[in-house]
Amino acid sequence: MSTPSLLAVFAHPDDESLSAGGVLARHAAAGARTTVVTATWAPDSPRAAELAEALRVLGADKPRLLGYADSRLPRSAPGRARFCDAPLDETVGALVAQIRDVRPEIVVTHDAYGGLTGHEDHVHTHRVTLLAVHAAGLERLYPEAGEPWRPKALYLATHPHSAVRAWAGQLAPVGKAMHTVPDELISATVDVTPWLERKVAAVLAHRTEVARGAAPGLIAALPGPERERLLGTEYYIRHDPVTTAPPRTELLA
Repeated sequence: MSTPSLLAVFAHPDDESLSAGGVLARHAAAGARTTVVTATWAPDSPRAAELAEALRVLGADKPRLLGYADSRLPRSAPGRARFCDAPLDETVGALVAQIRDVRPEIVVTHDAYGGLTGHEDHVHTHRVTLLAVHAAGLERLYPEAGEPWRPKALYLATHPHSAVRAWAGQLAPVGKAMHTVPDELISATVDVTPWLERKVAAVLAHRTEVARGAAPGLIAALPGPERERLLGTEYYIRHDPVTTAPPRTELLA
């Protein structure tokens, strides 16, 4: 049975490695097409170059950047709107075009909280991705964006409440909030330790974030066992906005 192709949609360069680097590396190592769309930062920026290096380490395709500005860093894409401020129809259409071009079997993105930190760009990426995954399969929506394509599954990268102990010691001292979900919502708990070396190398490829002490910087400062404790397991919620399963009759009950 072949490994399904995967498209990951994240807000910023480094989100892909921190949130789903293990799964990306696993799919790529199995020979599956593995692609990342990043909502923010201009393609000619240093952060985009770091993203390209991280994806090379993970074995994924070349980066695809929508090119909007980070909500907190207008210089990330001079002359472009902040991702959160751009017209919703425009951003959904741009992502629909990517989904129809790549034609993935699985899409991965941020959860509804926007991950542990709840960054507004992460939350907006979640919303745009849910809309785009639904729209991509409907031929009368965004007809200019290519032939319709319906991914088989959508997974949301997240953290359960039980993971708080692992991350609290790292994020609490720097004043970072932690947004986690009840453990029973987790659909997939993935041991990515076989790909942990690649995942960590991809995280550290984001040198700008290492230098400024963001999450990659926290990872860079940790010994191996701590890195494994934080990054060796990935958690996902399966979300099915569009399904080809047999019809259900809850509404008729």
